[in-house]
Amino acid sequence: MSARPVTLRRLGPADIALARALNALFGTAFSDPETYGAAPPDDAYLEGLLGREHVVVLVALAGEAVAGGLVAYELDKLERARREVYLYDLAVAQEHRRRGIATALIARLRAIAAERGAWAVFVQADYGDDPAIALYESLGTREEVLHYDIAVATAPR
Repeated sequence: MSARPVTLRRLGPADIALARALNALFGTAFSDPETYGAAPPDDAYLEGLLGREHVVVLVALAGEAVAGGLVAYELDKLERARREVYLYDLAVAQEHRRRGIATALIARLRAIAAERGAWAVFVQADYGDDPAIALYESLGTREEVLHYDIAVATAPR
C-alpha cells in the first residue's frame, strides 16, 4: 500500500481543532505530553494566536489527520528594517517520516518568510537529535551557539 499524499495548510483562527491535534503530535514526537497537553489554552487564545500575521502555524494533512507541522514566529529587528523567522517547533508523526514532509513544511515557511520580507529563517536543534541536525544542515549553515533560558523575574509586590 502506498503512502497517502499530504497537503500543506497554514492554520487560521477557525482551525482550533487542527492546532490542538498539532500540539498533541508535538507532545508525542518530543516525548513531552505534559508541556503540550497538560494545560491547553482555551479556544479564544488559540483563535487570537492563529489570527496573528507574525505567527505561522503550518500542518501537513494526510486526509484529515495531522501528519506533521511547524510553528514559527516572525521577529522584527532593531538594527535594520528587516525580519527573521524563528522556527520554534517542527515534528512529523512517526508513521509519516522519511517522506519529505519536514522539508516541504520548511520550504513553505521559507516562501512565507520571503513574502513577509524576512532575510533569514533560523532554528535550533538539540545535540543528539541527529535526524533534525541532518535536515537543517542540508538546508542551511550551522552556527555554534549557546542557548540560555532565563527565568522571568517575579513581579514586585
